[in-house]
Parts: sequence; structure tokens; C-alpha cells
Amino acid sequence: MKKTVLFCLCVALSLFVLPDVIRAGERVTRMRTEYLEVPLGIDNPRPRFTWNIESDREFVQVRCRVSVATDSAFLTAGKPDFWTAEPADGGRMCVRYDGKRPLAPHTRYWWRVEVWDRRGRKAVSVPGWFETAKMKPADWSGVWIGDWFDKEYRKAPMLRRGFSVGKPVRSARAYVCGVGYYEMFINGRRVGDRLLDPGYTHFDKRVLYSTYDVTELLKEGENAVAAVLGNGWLNIQSLAVWNFHKARWRMRPRLLCDLRIEYADGSVETIASDTSWRYNTGPYVYNNLYSGDMYDARLEKTGWTEPGYDDSGWDRVRQVEAPAPLVTAQQMPPIRITKEIVPADMKSFPDNVYVFDMGKNISGLCRLKIRGQAGTCVKIRHGELLHPDGRLNQGNIDVYFQREGNDRSWHRDPNEVFQTDTYYLKGGGTEVWMPSFCYHGFRYVEVESDRPVEIGRESVTGLFIHTDVEPVGSFCCSDTILNRIHEATCHTYLSNLHSIPTDCPQREKNGWTADAYISLDLGLLNYDGIAVYEKWMNDFVDNQREAGDISGIVPSAGWGYEGWIGPVWDAAMFVIPYKLNMYYGDTRAIEALYPTLRRYLEYLKTREKDGILTYGLGDWVYYKAKTDASFTSTVFYWLDNALMARFSEQLGHDPAPYRRKAEELRRTIVERWYDPATGLWANGTQAAQAVALGMGMVPAGEEQRTADRLAEMIRRNGYHLDFGMLGSKLVPSVLARYGYAEDAYRMIVNPEAPSWANWIYMGLTTLPETWVMDKGFKDASLNHSFLGDVTAWMTQVVAGINYDRSEPGFRHVIFTPRFIKALTWAEGEYRSVSGTIRSRWERKNGRIRLTLTVPANVRGTLRLDRDIRLRQGENVITVEDR
Repeated sequence: MKKTVLFCLCVALSLFVLPDVIRAGERVTRMRTEYLEVPLGIDNPRPRFTWNIESDREFVQVRCRVSVATDSAFLTAGKPDFWTAEPADGGRMCVRYDGKRPLAPHTRYWWRVEVWDRRGRKAVSVPGWFETAKMKPADWSGVWIGDWFDKEYRKAPMLRRGFSVGKPVRSARAYVCGVGYYEMFINGRRVGDRLLDPGYTHFDKRVLYSTYDVTELLKEGENAVAAVLGNGWLNIQSLAVWNFHKARWRMRPRLLCDLRIEYADGSVETIASDTSWRYNTGPYVYNNLYSGDMYDARLEKTGWTEPGYDDSGWDRVRQVEAPAPLVTAQQMPPIRITKEIVPADMKSFPDNVYVFDMGKNISGLCRLKIRGQAGTCVKIRHGELLHPDGRLNQGNIDVYFQREGNDRSWHRDPNEVFQTDTYYLKGGGTEVWMPSFCYHGFRYVEVESDRPVEIGRESVTGLFIHTDVEPVGSFCCSDTILNRIHEATCHTYLSNLHSIPTDCPQREKNGWTADAYISLDLGLLNYDGIAVYEKWMNDFVDNQREAGDISGIVPSAGWGYEGWIGPVWDAAMFVIPYKLNMYYGDTRAIEALYPTLRRYLEYLKTREKDGILTYGLGDWVYYKAKTDASFTSTVFYWLDNALMARFSEQLGHDPAPYRRKAEELRRTIVERWYDPATGLWANGTQAAQAVALGMGMVPAGEEQRTADRLAEMIRRNGYHLDFGMLGSKLVPSVLARYGYAEDAYRMIVNPEAPSWANWIYMGLTTLPETWVMDKGFKDASLNHSFLGDVTAWMTQVVAGINYDRSEPGFRHVIFTPRFIKALTWAEGEYRSVSGTIRSRWERKNGRIRLTLTVPANVRGTLRLDRDIRLRQGENVITVEDR
């Protein structure tokens, strides 16, 4: 009887208590160090620890504790032996290491986080880990090595060394920097899947190294380590207008390497780069980032990457000069092959010519699979267009490569063709090859051989390569055209991410400053990019000259400092740290750049004329209406000072001088460029109205009038846009902000040029550089992301997902969806640093049904006619369809 009563009591309690226990609970997830999951090769002495919280009930973190130990067992036992911290701001899901004990090199550390809410409910993570690399220069055993040729020698150096492993290996790490690029092999197997490593930097200031787990590549007995080095950005041997052939850092490629082996008995051995290595040259005949790779398979040295190879005929390497004083860990995602593409079509032409259509414009390479006679020369040309006869047309992208420039003594090899890889067959069977030291931008591939070969559609595979950032966002709606614009924009963005944000993947590959920050929101809303942009901000520090100025492309070998590019472009170094702070709640980029920004603002003072800036590019690639560049330059001068005041306050510096300067500039701008009688700004263009509104220049009470004038312009122009890159970012957003989201939508999806939709109707799969292309397609890239902020507009305006400037890092998410009448539904998702945010709305029976998801430890507000406070988790709200 007692047992029966007890059982019934347990069942009754389960109905009320156990469901809460089962359903409810908190989980600490997405633990990352330096925004990377279980990373190898951390060299930051103060790494950041971040996490998310998932909960089935309301959970607001008010306290946290982060513990670091040298073994996970110490964490499990609750006795961390290295460091424990409980920060004063207990609500943040980010803590920096600030222990008195410095992190040791070559060490795996374990960490966990404990969090509590205001009710005392607690969640504990499972242990995570990170591994340090070289914490100071003395941690390197190796020296820089290279061959005995100079920088003009064309063949790539091949380096190798044999060594013995006499006992069981517990773990092994390879720390590698080979500049310009390298491929490393251990016992005949390629180390890692990184391509075009290391990332591009100012090579005379800073170079990057990568860390690999190579434990499984080693074996007891004889082993071999080998590397082949490419030129990359270090040693551009061909002429281009950016003068990389005159780069101050130009030198022969070189290698720094530590292969650190920990044995099972606890002993350590390092196989380092030193003068015991040997070198030779082989099939890597030539490589250039702008033209391509030349590879002669007849010159292959079979087995040269494997143990037992006889290298007695090879020469000893020499110790060479270090390229830069700073050698730092590459802590951003590497460049990888992310997709293999089968050609959509192939056509053959006389004289052994074949043209492949990949179906999509991409950045990357081709893998060639072919059979033919030994010595057959196969040229693989890449481009974005075809001639009317179906042959490849490179006319829109090779213009810069063909110029001679001012240095008439510099002559390009007539056999070197832009975006063309060359392969000489060794014969004897099917041969498979892909280039090692270049990448191209292309949709079409033309393969030409000087003798007949066996070739078919399967002979060429397109390889999409880019910095492998993690996707974190998405958007979709009932309008197919908007969806295709979104897809094309994201594809374009990835096509222009190769250790730096680039302007285009084919003809330039340069880090144009404005291109990058204009497309920053679309990038961060769709991809986890903080590590890439923090790396690029270091490049800005290295780029600045003594006078305080920076170049229009970063990195730069010296080109682009002439002063004509100007403050609208230079604003990248203010806007990007600000946006990283907004999206991630992190100030490290601001801290790193602050002295650089201060010097730059001192430089701008020397460029003033009558209190304004009269130089620089403004609303670049405008359609017809050119906006006054002095107006845009001075407005961005104001923005620089306004952001600098914010940064100063955040870092504990005096913001007053920058606030005063910003207010002074605002008064000057309003007095000089605003006509209160008409409500027009500057010379009355669409871009001028949007710049004034979007940048906060408009006097209080005049904002709506300014927006009304802008909407009138759009309507009078048949819902056609008439602006450049500044307008592309600001016009749609300010229209939506002041009640004209429908007008912005009609402008975006207008099927007639100029518009974003027109590109889709033209059949383009990536975004072009200009709104319309001339008949000859001269000087017009078809893969530029800087007109693509419309994709951010979809997420921020249509789906309505926005950050709160006063609570960076999406600790407060603001939903402001616009219910575009032509759409029946729309949805967006963003996995922020604080958790996953979702927004979906759909029309049904004259009402709008909203489903909004707010992550744990995040506040949410829906702003319609009034503010509606949202709870954590899923919120379903129905409103009238007006």
C-alpha cells in the first residue's frame, strides 16, 4: 500500500515538476577562443573566451566564471590550476584572459564557463580547449631559409629534409610560414587543406604563420619534410599598374618552419628549418598571381617529398634575411576549396580549343584531367565573358595587366597571358593537375592544346576557393528576384574574400578600402568575419606612413598614397572597428587602431581648405548624377571625428577634442551644403540626400522633409536609381527609415537598368562593378561586392533584424520589419555572437503573423506603431495588414 501511494505521489509530482526539469534548463554552447572553436596556434597573450547560452526558459546571465586549466581533469574536479576570473560585468558572454601567469608556448589549455541568472540557476559548460603556438620570437627554433637565386629567377624553389623518428609519437605540430605562398608535405602527403597560405600582409612589416596537427603524418623510422614555395604577393614578377613589381618587400620566396614532435616518453624534438635542408627546382616553371601557374610535368622529381629520396645531388639551402620583424599567428579561417563545380556546358572549336561554361562566376581554379602526348602544351584561360563566336573574351579584365606603365625598361614575357595556367603533359596516361600559387575570377574556361588531347566535359572541374568564413545568416522571401539578388551578392562577397576583402578576383585582387566597408554589413550579417577584419585592421596599422596618411588599397607596396582617393575611402579604418564593436561587442580592433586613427586625423587637418576637405573620390561609379565630392569628403571627415569621440570614451581617453571638431564640421556642412528653402543637399542628387540623412547631418525637424525630397526624386525618375556606391548603401535604408520602404523595393526590383534586378534579368550570377556595361565591356569587372549592401537591407529592413547602438553585440535586438505589399512572406536569420535571432512574417487573411526568436540572455523589442517587449525564445504576434 505504501509503495502504491509513493508511486502515485511521484506520478503526480511529475505532472507539475518534472516537465519543468525535463523541458527547462540552460546549456552553455558555442564555446570559442579568439572566435575560433578549439583553435590550434593561438599567440595572443590575452585571448578572448566567448560562448552562447541556450535555454528553454527565460535566462538572464548576471554572473559568470571562466576557469582555465592545464588538464581537463582539473576542471572536472572543480580545481582549475591556471586561472579563474569572475568579471564585474557578469552579463557579458565574453571574457579576456588577464592572469598574471603568461601563457606558455606549445601548450594545450582547457577552459570552461559557469553562468548564473538572477534566480541563482546555474549552467556549466563542458570543457573546451585551445592551443598556443609561438608566444615570443625566442620560441622559434628554425631560421629563414631559401635557395641561392635572386627575386627575378622564375622557377619555384623546392626544399626538403629527411629525419628519423626513433620512438612513439604522442603529438606533432608544424608551425609554418612560407612567403609568398607554400605547400608543405610530410612523407609524401600534403600538410593540411589550406590554399594560398599565408595571408597577404605588408611583408616588410608583418608575416603570418599557420599551425598544423601533423601527428598522423609521422611514422617511426625514416621521415621526410618538404615544401615548394610560390611568389604570391611577395614577389610579383610581372607588370601591373599598382607597381607590385617595384614593391619594397620584393624578394625570393623563403621558408620558416618548426616541426615540433612530442614523444610518448615526454621528450621533445624539433625538426627546424636550417642549413641542413636541400633545395632544387623542378616542374614549377613559373607562377604569378595575375597571370597564373606554369607547370611542366616532364620535370617532376618522383618521390622528392617522400623518405628515402636521394637528394645528394641537390644543393644546400642558405640562411636568408627575415622578410619582416613581426611573425604572428594567422588566426583567421584559411582559404580552402569550398565547392567543386561541374561545367554546365562545353563547346569545341577548331585547332584543339574547348570552352567550358561553369554556369556561375566564381573565384578559384580549375582541376584538369587529361590524356595526351608527352610535351603537349595545354593553356587554361579564364574569363567572365564570351565573344559572339563563343570563344573566351578577356577584354573587360586584362586592361591593367597589359599596360606598360612609366617604366619602359620593364617588359613582360610575351608568353605570359593574363589569367592563364599552362601545363605540359608528361604522357603515359591520365594526368590530373591543379595550380598551386594563384587564383582567378571566371565563369568561362578556354582550354587550348598545341596537339590533340583526350578531353571531355569531365576534364575540367571548377574549384570555388575563398577564405572559409562560417555562414551565420540567411534571408528568403516570396520574391524570387530578391532571393536571387541575395544569392548573387553573397556569392560575390565570398568571391572577394582571400585573406583580405578584395575588390574583384580577376584583374585586381586589391584591398580597396571603401569597397570593403561599404559591403561590411552584408558580410557580417551572413558570415562570421571578425577574425578576417581584425587581421585586415592590422594591415592598416602597417600601411600608415609617417605623415599619417594611408593608401587606397591595403596592403600596398607604395601605390595609392597620392591623395586623390581621399577620406571617403580612408573611413574604412573608422567604420570597420565601429561595426565590429556593434556586431560583436568587442573593442580589440578599436584598441589596436587607436594610435593610427589619431595620427590620421592630425594628417587630415593639414588637408583642410577653409574648414572643409576638397579632395577625394566620393560617390564612386555613379550612374549619371555625380555628387559633390567636397560635400561627401567633409561629411566623412565629420564621421571620423564623431567615431573617434566614441572610441575615446570607450577606451577611457578624452573625447572632447573630437566632439568639438565634429560639431564644428557639422555646422560648416549644414551652412555650406543645405538649402532650407528646397530641402535639398549639395547639388541635389539622390546620393546627397541620402548621405545627409544617413550620416545624421540634417537639422532636427528637417529629416522627414529631406527624405520626402529623396522619394520624390526616385518617383520622378520612374523608380530608377541614379547614384554610386555611397547611394547604394544609404538610399534604400533611409527611404525605409522615413516611410518609403515600398519605394525602395520598387527601385531595387525594377527590371530596367539601372537596378539590382536588371543584373539578374541579364543572367549575371555575381554583381558587376558598374550599373550598366558599355557595349565593349571595357574596364568593367563582373564580380564586385561594393554595390551589394542591398542584401543587408533585406535582413535589416524586410526581416527587420537590427542591433542597438547602446548595447553592442546584439545584447538587445531590435526588430523593425517592413511588410512590403508585393511580398506574401519574408524570413531572416542571424546567428549573432549572443545567439541565433530569427524573424519571419507572412500575410494571411488580412493580417500579418510575426514569429520572432530572441536568444537567451538577450533582450528583444519589436518596433511597430509602439514598442513591444519580447520574451526570450519564440514570440508569435499578429497585427493588422495595413
